Amino acid sequence: MKGLLKWTAISVIVVVVLFATGISATIGWRPILGPKYRSLTDRKFELTPQRLERGRYLVTSVAACLGCHSEHDWKAHGAPVVAGLEGGGEVMPIPDLPGTVVARNITSDRETGVGAWTDDELARAIREGVDREGQTLFPMMPYEHYRQMSDEDLASIIVYLRTLPPVRRALPKSEIIFPVKYLVRSAPEPVMQPVYTDAAASTDPARRGAYLVNIAGCADCHTPDVRGVPVAGMDFAGGAPRNGPWGNVSSANLTPDDSGIKYYDEALFLQVMHTGFVRARELKPIMPYWIYGKMSDDDLKAIFAYLRTLKPVHHRVDNSEAASLCKLCRQKHGAGQEN
Repeated sequence: MKGLLKWTAISVIVVVVLFATGISATIGWRPILGPKYRSLTDRKFELTPQRLERGRYLVTSVAACLGCHSEHDWKAHGAPVVAGLEGGGEVMPIPDLPGTVVARNITSDRETGVGAWTDDELARAIREGVDREGQTLFPMMPYEHYRQMSDEDLASIIVYLRTLPPVRRALPKSEIIFPVKYLVRSAPEPVMQPVYTDAAASTDPARRGAYLVNIAGCADCHTPDVRGVPVAGMDFAGGAPRNGPWGNVSSANLTPDDSGIKYYDEALFLQVMHTGFVRARELKPIMPYWIYGKMSDDDLKAIFAYLRTLKPVHHRVDNSEAASLCKLCRQKHGAGQEN
């Protein structure tokens, strides 16, 4: 009997060790333990005219905050915001998401918005992906990009958000399906060191463009992924399906390849971003030109300069054709069978 108990105990220990090793080698412990996050501080960002203007610019154009956090008329050209609901949040109208994703009310309303949040609670949510209760934000909120946002730009955004008129609009909470609701707990990462503005970006357009492209989250749509993992070698090569009330479309190849936007010049790029038309072809509003087109021409030119530095990837995506499986990006999109 003692021998049986001994071997039973050894077996249990072996199973526990193998389980722990397997967890450590695969998904890690964060899905079980919860997200990694830092303690909150009492820091307060001073309101200055410079921060207010910079914050307005970032929120309404580069970071596209109001693109997700407002209700839109998705059928109209330019996806206009429903009057009176600017910043009031939106249930994301994308059926392919793993559950219901809600972009919360970010206005100054204290009951249903973020008016009662502290500056550091906002800072932690924006750049680190953890809300005031310590819960993980679904990484459709691009905090993985915002980690590289400079401290000064972060402060400017928060200063501007404080000025958004309150919108009393209660929304449901995001409901993510199993097991994704636990796996996303690995996404948040505390920002423990200062993040400074790249001094060289003021004189090097491509460097500034790289920063702007990151904050704008361009790669999230224009790099195909499988279960949230970008497909190797397909950076900015398009093909990711983005289906919703605007129709069934896939993102464009932005690389300087013949199958991408090699034929663009700077003037055409600015025209597309400002108008939502590639000559006579209208872009669907899931491509938020109606947000990014509010950027200055200098910043748009910097983005174009950066896109010109990308590695060309031959990957044909054509939304005018029927969707078919593409062996390169492992998605179904127009002209997929031709790759």
